[in-house]
Amino acid sequence: MMDANGDFLAVLFTDFHPREGKRSGAWMSSFKSQFIKNGADSRPHITIVMNFTRPTETKPALLTFDEVETFLHEFGHALHGMLAKSTYETLSGTSVYRDFVELPSQIMENWLVEKEYLDKFAFHYQTGEKMPAELVQKIINAANYNIGYLTFRQLSFGYLDMAWHTLEQPFDGDVREFEQKAMLPVKLLPVVPGTSMSTAFGHIFSGGYAAGYYSYKWAEVLDADAFAAFKENGIFDKKTAQSFRVNVLEKGNTEEPMALYKRFRGHEPTVDALLERNGVK
Repeated sequence: MMDANGDFLAVLFTDFHPREGKRSGAWMSSFKSQFIKNGADSRPHITIVMNFTRPTETKPALLTFDEVETFLHEFGHALHGMLAKSTYETLSGTSVYRDFVELPSQIMENWLVEKEYLDKFAFHYQTGEKMPAELVQKIINAANYNIGYLTFRQLSFGYLDMAWHTLEQPFDGDVREFEQKAMLPVKLLPVVPGTSMSTAFGHIFSGGYAAGYYSYKWAEVLDADAFAAFKENGIFDKKTAQSFRVNVLEKGNTEEPMALYKRFRGHEPTVDALLERNGVK
């Protein structure tokens, strides 16, 4: 990969289609992160892996909306890795706080419901027709269906996670009572008798999200607020993109995330842009 000046940025490996023995899902990885040693900038080797439907002899690989969204998400992580500009490998690229690492990936998803962006590539493969604005709006409306409930649901998980991981003494009480009390501030629906969220909450007990589940919703606040800068200045505005590159993508974990964000955005993130995107405000 080269930048606009013709300078070498990174090696990017792509693996887009399923095959026997390949893991399902999608992810970004770094074979070699960026670092500087003896004055030389050692550029990174990055990969993004997908499982897109393979083309056939009679039909190209027609990607679904979700597949393109997944690609943009993982490519955002890849950009974070490829544009890194740090001294130490352990502070480079995506080696940042868990509640900041999803900003570069999730912000990319915002472009996918912008007609100006879609018109550059989203054509019907047989007729060449551009994706109609009415269809784009239907996709947005479907994504925001039940958004109030889904928001409360995510918040309840974050409350429960923090309740467990702020205990200072061994717990020997009733698990169901504990979790119901923890989630009460954002309770929306009656509790189903005999159920227990905690016993199935693998994310916080075996999935690496202990005291960090809130980062899912926090990342939405960040990416919506950050994309609002592009909406204000134009979704293809180079000055805004360069600021995001220099102040966020290049810095890795060399400074506090909020300091980097404020340098890009000019202020701390607010929930307003997320509420507007969700159709709540």
